[in-house]
Order: sequence, then structure tokens, then C-alpha cells
Amino acid sequence: MEALLNWLADTALAEWVRLSRWGYAAINALHILGIALLLGAIVALDLRLLGWRRQVPLRELGRLLQPVAAAGLGLAMLAGALLFLADPRGYAAMPLFLFKLTLIALAITNALLLNLGPGLANATPRRLRLAGMLSLLLWPAVVLVGRFLAFVEE
Repeated sequence: MEALLNWLADTALAEWVRLSRWGYAAINALHILGIALLLGAIVALDLRLLGWRRQVPLRELGRLLQPVAAAGLGLAMLAGALLFLADPRGYAAMPLFLFKLTLIALAITNALLLNLGPGLANATPRRLRLAGMLSLLLWPAVVLVGRFLAFVEE
């Protein structure tokens, strides 16, 4: 693992991310934009899963918001991977960063279990509530832990 982290740190792209003031700022802005798209879409959908605004058809809302959430997740992950290049050894050594990755994996797993399993249209109300509750706990936790990374040195 150490060899991979060293190789990543020594790439030209990693050097550019570390040294480019505007490049790093732009990547960070894209990361935040991805998070905003993800959370904006997923919170609205999760609230509906919990029973809020039942008059709004769940299937239609899912078709509208899930692609937005997926695009936001993709953008946040791509930008996050580039930000990781700024200090791969440092991030990999931080338990808080590893905790963030674990939370992301759990949140994605929660979404996949619902969508690849029964789906929004066929899940029981209990399953929908559980998925919505877990999502509303996990995604904001990812954001909070991610913000703490900027201020906590371990």
C-alpha cells in the first residue's frame, strides 16, 4: 500500500493539485458542487421515503432525483479523488478519512440494496422508511466528517 501511495504522491497530477492554487480551489469547488447536488436530491427523496409529501408519487420523484443524486455523487467522488492526490500518505494515515470512506460505502450500499432489491416502487413502507432514515443519517455524517478533515490533524 505504501508503494501505491508513494507512486500517487509522485505523479504529475498530484504535484499539480498540490501546487496549483487555482487548480486546487477549482477541484474543491467541484467537490462541494457534487456534494450539494447529492444532498439536495437525496434529502428530498429521503424525506418522501419517510412519508413526507405522500401526494407526490414516489416513482416519479425517484426518476427525477436519483439521477441528480448519482451525478452529484460521481462528481464528488471524482473531485474527492483528485483532492486525495494532494496528500495521499497523509489522508490514508488519518483514521477520520478512513471513517469517511466507510460512511460513504455504507450510504452507497444502503441505496444499492433498495434500488437493486425491491426498488422504490415495490419496497414495503417499512423498507422505504428504513432506507430513508439510514440515508438521512449517513450522508450528512459523511459531510460533517469530511469538513472535520480540514481542521483535525491526526
